[in-house]
Amino acid sequence: MSPNYPGPLVSTQWLTEHLYDANLCIVDATVHLPDTGRDARVEFLEQHIPNSIFFDLSDIADPENPLPRKVPNKQIFCTKVGDLGIDNNTHVVAYDTPGLYSAARVWWLFRLYGYDNVSILDGGLTHWRQHGGEITTQLSPREPRIFEAEITRDLLALKDDVLKASSLGKEILDARTPGRFSGQEPDRYPGARPGHIPRSHNLYWAHLLHPETRELLPKEKLIQRFSESGINIDNPLILTCGSGVTACILALALDQIGRHEWRIYDGSWDEWGRDHDLPVESNA
Repeated sequence: MSPNYPGPLVSTQWLTEHLYDANLCIVDATVHLPDTGRDARVEFLEQHIPNSIFFDLSDIADPENPLPRKVPNKQIFCTKVGDLGIDNNTHVVAYDTPGLYSAARVWWLFRLYGYDNVSILDGGLTHWRQHGGEITTQLSPREPRIFEAEITRDLLALKDDVLKASSLGKEILDARTPGRFSGQEPDRYPGARPGHIPRSHNLYWAHLLHPETRELLPKEKLIQRFSESGINIDNPLILTCGSGVTACILALALDQIGRHEWRIYDGSWDEWGRDHDLPVESNA
């Protein structure tokens, strides 16, 4: 990693000052779920941060998995990332349109494959615009490069891992809304049952963000939010959500407070809720 690496979060001021650094690759990793009726790639073409490219989490995914945006294998990840013009000397800065929703998944994917020179723009496009950051429609394509992943870290949990953790009463934290967690709100994934993984806890991802700027809360507030969820952050955690996107916000927040013993359940409720062989708890 570069000695100048600023950490997993960068401010709008930092990005403004480094916008055209030679080793920097800014990526818009916005994801909109189908029920929003929005198209992230179209919106990118209409407005984005200068010198940025679109990082399509639906494309940088496992083509064999019927569920969207599932983790690709190492070879696919390296090829797709290299095709974007990213190599092992690139500092990747990811952002998304809502402020912080899907960009943290980029950070997690790179970390999973052993690459740490990745940051998230704190507050994303929301905070960038609030501070008068420049917006453009001009495209900045990059020449393909070679990206190589040396290791795969233990940051991924699969269905059987989660079932075992649930049966043993291990720490599982769900990032969905309280209503969806309890089963009192309809789920956003057609065919998924209402409720949650047995013995899991709930911490809605948006409660880790400042409501106006969409920046991650200060560390002491993050610790308070985790404590209020009933989870013990000193234990290894499995993090889950709707489809493996916002669970990565929980991971980023844990990283900020010095907790690194966690894994993302990639299938999340999109997988668990549809599988009638798996147990579900509901407060509905």
